[in-house]
Amino acid sequence: MATSTDELERASIRVVGVGGGGCNAVNRMIEAGVQGVDFIAMNTDAVALQLSRAPCRVQLGGHLTRGLGTGGDPERGRRAAEESKQEIARLLDGADMIFITAGMGGGTGTGGAAVIAGIAQELDALTVGVVTRPFRAEGPRRARAAEEGLARLRERVDALITIPNDRLCEIAERRLPLREAFRMADDILRQGVQGISDIIHVPGEWNVDFADVRSIMQQAGTALMGIGQASGDKRALAAAQAAISSPLLETSIEGAKGVLVNITAPGNFLMEEFDEITRLIRDTTDPNEANIITGLVVDETLGDEVKVTVVATGFGGAPPKPTATTQTAAPAPERPAAAAAPPLEPPAVSQSPRLSGWPPQPSNEARPPEAPPPAAAEPPKPASSTVDVLREALEATKAMGEGRYDEPAFLRRDRSKRRRPPEDREDQ
Repeated sequence: MATSTDELERASIRVVGVGGGGCNAVNRMIEAGVQGVDFIAMNTDAVALQLSRAPCRVQLGGHLTRGLGTGGDPERGRRAAEESKQEIARLLDGADMIFITAGMGGGTGTGGAAVIAGIAQELDALTVGVVTRPFRAEGPRRARAAEEGLARLRERVDALITIPNDRLCEIAERRLPLREAFRMADDILRQGVQGISDIIHVPGEWNVDFADVRSIMQQAGTALMGIGQASGDKRALAAAQAAISSPLLETSIEGAKGVLVNITAPGNFLMEEFDEITRLIRDTTDPNEANIITGLVVDETLGDEVKVTVVATGFGGAPPKPTATTQTAAPAPERPAAAAAPPLEPPAVSQSPRLSGWPPQPSNEARPPEAPPPAAAEPPKPASSTVDVLREALEATKAMGEGRYDEPAFLRRDRSKRRRPPEDREDQ
């Protein structure tokens, strides 16, 4: 049986949302149509897990928590993930790259993320954490828990992208409703994952593949990810400047020793513009030691717009970007696990620590209704920055509808391989 080139060359990327914040971020990615990845939601709270749109869901620590969550205790989150290690390993096995996304400061994400990352590392997958720090208003207890969780996670991942939620105040209205602030944070996590997965899966005129990503991110430690878009005069330089100076990212790109640059542009993109982008990146990073890998994708649907994605690593102690001074607020209520997800008809979730849908079984259950088709893209705007892009993303999250999701492709591929006769495998 012949195997297509696409099946042979496509890297297997899995995105694991851990806890309430991580599962909400996975919902955002699914709603936004992120392609080329397999989504998995993991949580101790069985009710919150029912609201996940991920095709695969696993209840962590079913015997320990009985589906009632961790009460914000990271130690219970860690023990719950330890209880479910066998199921987690079964689900992650075979992936080339695993993203672990979570909101630090609570129980399941803070305690469980490092356990899941350790399993991913044992399976020899390139493991990248994309997480948020809590808002200052969430109180010192969650802040301390977040720092402890980050320290454990940093030891278990190849690269860690950390997004401080407080920086949302620098790009949004001070009176932003709490729920909308959380939704915006979820969308920032989505951009972090999509920016890297697009680099791998979108073919280009000057291609960046999984091997390039691995060379930059393997055992890299702290990572910076930025996306900039611009149109009009000086679009290339404006997009590159926005990508390397996002107010949401904690670490300056200055002095980075490993950089992935992916440029997406229309057919009228000039060599001069390409040179502007690469020169800016080169001048900002370590001029003698930086390993800079650049890819170029031509996309005529962009109109006049240029998009630049930068992933930088190897900072060697680069100082963090200063945070705007704000008055300490009173502690806010703990973030509701499913705040970002509108009501869904709950699918069945087992009370045991078993993955819902593994192994895949035919189901006659009714699926949620189809989402309405997305609105037509707006025409290109004058030169804009990442701040404008993020504000538009906030507005877009308000209009997201419910989706319909088929059995995940990686489960079908695995099942197909198990059923294939030995003689067919030998003919490939």
